[in-house]
Amino acid sequence: MGGGESARAWHMLRHLAASHRVHLGCLYESAAEADGIAKLGEICASVMAVRRRRLATRLKSGVAFVQGRAVSPAACAHPRLQRWVAETMAAHQPSAAFVSHSGMAPYLDPYQFSRRIIDMIALGSERWRRAAETSGWPKSELCWRQERVLLAHERQVAARCDDTLFASAAEANLFLRRAPRAPARILALRNGVDQDFFDPARDYANPYRAGRRSVVFAGALDYAPNIEAAVWFATEVMTMLRHRVPTLDFWIVGARPSRAIRALARRDIHLKRDPADIRPYLAHADAVLAPLRVARGIENTVLEGMAMGKPVVATPAALDGFDFAVGEEIFCSASAPGFASGVVAALGEKGRAAGERARRRIDADYGWAAALRRLDAALGEERPVVAAAS
Repeated sequence: MGGGESARAWHMLRHLAASHRVHLGCLYESAAEADGIAKLGEICASVMAVRRRRLATRLKSGVAFVQGRAVSPAACAHPRLQRWVAETMAAHQPSAAFVSHSGMAPYLDPYQFSRRIIDMIALGSERWRRAAETSGWPKSELCWRQERVLLAHERQVAARCDDTLFASAAEANLFLRRAPRAPARILALRNGVDQDFFDPARDYANPYRAGRRSVVFAGALDYAPNIEAAVWFATEVMTMLRHRVPTLDFWIVGARPSRAIRALARRDIHLKRDPADIRPYLAHADAVLAPLRVARGIENTVLEGMAMGKPVVATPAALDGFDFAVGEEIFCSASAPGFASGVVAALGEKGRAAGERARRRIDADYGWAAALRRLDAALGEERPVVAAAS
C-alpha cells in the first residue's frame, strides 16, 4: 500500500495494541518496510510478516486480470500467511477481527468472530471504473470486467463485517451508492496526523535551490489521482504562475513516479523520488499543494502540510471530510486560475498567517487520538484481535 495507507494502518495498529492483544499477519515488499517489522513485534502479541516478491505479485495479478477474477485478493494471497492464520486461530481463538484493505479479507473468511471490522480505506473498484472510462477497446472491456468483479468482492467483504470503514465521507457515500443494500454499518473514519513527528520547530536541511520560491506536492506517484493532480498543476496552473512568480519552482516528491510524472521535469519542475524523509520538503516549502481533481481515499498531504505550519493550497476534492476555514486556515479552488491565485496568496503575508492558524487547528482537532475514537466505538469492549494488514 502507499505511504498514506501505511501510516493509517500503523496508527490504527498501535492504537489497538494499547488496549488489546493483537496477533498481526501482514505482507511487505521492500527492505525499508522490513526494517519496521521489529517495531511491530514490540507492540503485538505475535507477528507474521511475509515478504511478497513484486514480480510474483504482478504475475498473480495479471493472471487474475486475464481470467476475470478480482486482482487485489489474488495479489495478497500467500500460503505461508494462510497457514499462520490457521495456527493462530487454533492456538488463541481471537474473538474479534480487524482487516486493513479488502484484498486481505479472504484470510479470515473461514472463521467466526464476535466482531469483524474492515478498513476498506477506498474503493479499489472505482480505480478500474476510471481506467475503463479513459481507455480504448479492448482494454476498456477488461477494465470494466475487473470493476464488476472487484466491486462484487468489496460488497461481499462488507456483508461479512459488522463495520466497514472508509477514509473519507465521499468514499463511504460512493460505496453506499454502489452497494445500496450493504447490511453493515458504513463509516467514514478520517485520518489524523502525528503532530510530534511533523513538528515545524525541528531543524531540517533545506533541499531546495537558493533564491527560488518552492511549492511541493507529495504522495504516491504511481497512484492515478495523484498523477492526474501533478500533471494538471504542471501543465495548467504553472503556465499561469510563471509570469506572476518568475522564481517559482514546483517540486513533485514521492515514490514510484509514473512515466507521466517523469515526463514533467523541466527547468522549474523538479522530481524527487523516494525521499528518506518527507519533512524537509514540507518544512522548507513556501506552500504545500493538494491539487487533486477527484476525491479518493486519503489526502495526507493536507494534514501534514498544515501540521508543519505551512500554507496549503487545495482543491475542494482534496478537502472532502474536512471543515477548515477557507482563506483563513487553507486556500482552496477547483479552477486553474483560482488555484494559481491561491498559490500567489499563500506565498505572501496572508499565507504565513494561514500556516500558523493551520498548525493550531491540527493540534486542536486532527491528532490521531481524535481520529480513532470511532474505531474504539466500533470495537467496544476489550478482546483479543486478529489484524490482517497489507
